[in-house]
Amino acid sequence: MPIPVIAIFDIGKTNKKFFLFDENLNEIKEEYVKFSTIKDEDGEECDDLEKITDWAKRTVEKLCKDPAYEVKALNFSTYGASFVSIGEDGKPVTPIYNYLKDFPEDLHEEFYSAYPEESINQTTASPTLGMLNSGLQLYWLKKKKPEIFNKIKYSLHLPQYISYLFTGEAVTEPTSIGCHTKLWDFPRADYHEWVYKEGIHEKLPKQVPTTHSFEKIICGKKVQVGVGIHDSSSALASYLIKIKEPFLLISTGTWSITLNPFPKRELSFSELQNDCLNFLSIHGKTVKASRFFLGYELDHQLQKLNTHFKKDAKYYKNIQPDEKQVDGLLSGKTETGFYPETIARTPLVAEIFPENNWDISAFADFDTAYHHLVFGLARMQVASLMLAKGESETKKVYIDGGFVHNKVFIRFLNGLLKGYELEFSDFPLGSAYGAALMLKAFN
Repeated sequence: MPIPVIAIFDIGKTNKKFFLFDENLNEIKEEYVKFSTIKDEDGEECDDLEKITDWAKRTVEKLCKDPAYEVKALNFSTYGASFVSIGEDGKPVTPIYNYLKDFPEDLHEEFYSAYPEESINQTTASPTLGMLNSGLQLYWLKKKKPEIFNKIKYSLHLPQYISYLFTGEAVTEPTSIGCHTKLWDFPRADYHEWVYKEGIHEKLPKQVPTTHSFEKIICGKKVQVGVGIHDSSSALASYLIKIKEPFLLISTGTWSITLNPFPKRELSFSELQNDCLNFLSIHGKTVKASRFFLGYELDHQLQKLNTHFKKDAKYYKNIQPDEKQVDGLLSGKTETGFYPETIARTPLVAEIFPENNWDISAFADFDTAYHHLVFGLARMQVASLMLAKGESETKKVYIDGGFVHNKVFIRFLNGLLKGYELEFSDFPLGSAYGAALMLKAFN
């Protein structure tokens, strides 16, 4: 007898993943692939939408032919801040523009002169992030590429576009809308007035709950197909469903995102300046979030350390905490000069790292320099945690993602967060599991 399965696509910036879960949400199969990036029409790097699309379709076709499995449900978790715009024929008219693409300065000035920055940032709970404010990608298209903008019937955030490939249903859902898009007016629980004034709302399809699904014929049988979910919100979903008392979640990876589903008040402008923002949860509720480029900064610095000390790229993975170094750094007896080079220079970052005395050639060996590097990242993590925590009183913190395997990082966190109850989850399927849960828990 074939095994009934829930199939999940979990599409990150680096790895594109495919999972099968049984009906009890036990993982029974996984596949990881990587695709080379391509260039958009401006010559800037972006994901290869055609390869992602072909891979997703081929993967499901292959699954349909496998007699070992019977597909019951299908859902999608992907990175956020990325639109795929489709025309009347349902085919893409834009690439997946990279959210790190520069936003034109003249357009920045034009937008914020029409919609004052401090006010709109607070109302939409979105710091000024250029293309990372995905709503501004549509504003940019309207102003700079009107011939493309006019071809757009619907703009779909990436999770909803991958779902659209299998359903033909164009929708939006809360976790993608509420992810620092600058689209959503949190106090009014509606699109912000600028979205209507600029006609952007006409490109956004109907809203449905994150838990919504469509019954479609796949593999010749009826399959429940979800509408997709933003990966950070998906990682949070399983905690929200299982845990009822207040908690904080640190989801680590390329970004470290600290999520507080129980905020006490609205965001202040100073919090926004420090890259603190709001998400919408699977229930459409406000989630306070702070984030920084944790994994990206570590990779950047490791390249420098590996080159200088002539070490293999994976050398750092076997480094254990050196208690003498740990105690010296935590107590302040050992002076550290670490200085981040890829983390946005917010007021908080400038306060934690006021001077750039970071000179890896001053260290006798890789391990010592590495301890200083990770101590700096752990200090940044704690500051990010406190931003998201705000006035909340909870001391319960869950930590998941890739950094739970970094023993030096975890040792420093334990030392810096005495009095907190830290629980580490060795569960790399967080966002995929959450996407599966959307179908299992509500259907």
